[in-house]
Amino acid sequence: MSAPPEEEVYAIPAKYRQMENLHILFWLIKDISWCMVWKALGIAMIVPTLGIALVITWRTRALQSELAHNLAIVFWISANSYWMMSEFFGFDTVPIGTITDGKHLAIIPFSIGLLILAYYYLVQKPREAKAQTATL
Repeated sequence: MSAPPEEEVYAIPAKYRQMENLHILFWLIKDISWCMVWKALGIAMIVPTLGIALVITWRTRALQSELAHNLAIVFWISANSYWMMSEFFGFDTVPIGTITDGKHLAIIPFSIGLLILAYYYLVQKPREAKAQTATL
């Protein structure tokens, strides 16, 4: 009977975890501000929320899984922030051509994030699994 393969461990440095936790706080403040229509605070929270998401993405770029998921989060926050702004400034229901309106343009960054994750799960992750199997 052979020993089970050792499970890979992913550890996050404490200062990175603190930054991620702060990121969640800013994100919640942004979304609560949106819900309560506190325009100034909601708009102000875009900068730290998106900024920290970009820093986290940069710091984890060496790990394909983390990069893909953190890029998806960056695009999610971008789409979410655009949608919030469209409602704050009243162009959410303004027609854009004959196809859509202002807030529905948020589908572009949402879709980019989804495509990044689809590529990761359908292409990159199977490649990684195949390469790992080949080295065993």
